[in-house]
Amino acid sequence: MKTPAALNEAIAQFLRHRASALTLARQASREAPEAAAAHLFEACLLLCSRDRRDFDAAAQPLARALALEKTAREKRHEAAVIAAAGGDYARACGIFDAALADDPRDLVALGVAHVFDYFLGNPASIRGRSARALARWDAGEPGYHAVLSMHAFALQECGEYAAAEDTARRAAALEPRDLRAWHAVTHVLEMQGRADEGLRWLDQGERAWDGEGGASTHLWWHRALLHLQQGDVAAALALHDERIGGENLSTMIDASALLWRLKVMGVEVGDRFIRLASLWEPHAEDAHCAFNDTHAMMAFAGARRWDLAARLLRALDRRLSSPDRGANYDMTRLVGVPACRAPSKPWRGRRRRRGAGDAGPHRCW
Repeated sequence: MKTPAALNEAIAQFLRHRASALTLARQASREAPEAAAAHLFEACLLLCSRDRRDFDAAAQPLARALALEKTAREKRHEAAVIAAAGGDYARACGIFDAALADDPRDLVALGVAHVFDYFLGNPASIRGRSARALARWDAGEPGYHAVLSMHAFALQECGEYAAAEDTARRAAALEPRDLRAWHAVTHVLEMQGRADEGLRWLDQGERAWDGEGGASTHLWWHRALLHLQQGDVAAALALHDERIGGENLSTMIDASALLWRLKVMGVEVGDRFIRLASLWEPHAEDAHCAFNDTHAMMAFAGARRWDLAARLLRALDRRLSSPDRGANYDMTRLVGVPACRAPSKPWRGRRRRRGAGDAGPHRCW
């Protein structure tokens, strides 16, 4: 059947790393309920979220897709979604790679595998996949900018900054609305301490990348870090207050990362940690993503909300005792637990000194 127009636009927005992709995918699912590709792509986008609620919600479009007739490509996507929904991102990437070996222009497989490997911390795998895709694409083909920007991100994650910058600038020139391209260049300039250039780069493209949800907020966060490189703490705090301190998960992560940097620098941030900790409270027991958990603990420790810190640590312990391993088990064991214990060490040390009968973690300080 003909691909719904909303689905084509959803895929295009996903490849530009823009906020409207999920809304458009859901629109496509409603407008063409018989189109398995629409339901599968909706499930893919939900699985590309770090939010446990989105991860769980992916079961609904997957169930709708299971009941429909599918093409060979859709069957592969379905198998990858089933694997990811079961927590096996590595298997999902393997299925997508097999699909790409047969069809290098499968941009859904390329883009979703890119995200899953990023979650797994496999930059070399991302780089290899995008390099293989580039070798089989022509520069004039639709979507080529996205292959470039994905490869650029992988290159900078692997420390290949010169190649990353060149590749990302080419992507941005082809498609100025590709936020991943703007992000990759910004990353390189920040990592190389080129703060003045980084701020000029973001100024140059602000109209192209601003107002696009979490990805835009993340670029404002990078702008704040560039200001910190310049020693301009006031500018960084102003960006936190005006652009970053939002109420969705991705902006909460950025807010935690910025405030914790300022705390380590010895900067007084007022009551910002207290507000942020309250926003993280509903996620204190998710134990779904080690990256989330670490940033939640930054907020709890910064606010001295040791009651929430204790809830998070107990949730991590429960996660490790669960028979359901999944991708997050090893991330929690190897990264999440050690990283979350470090900011909470002052409370845990004092609690041990005061004994198990302590009046409560939130009263320790």
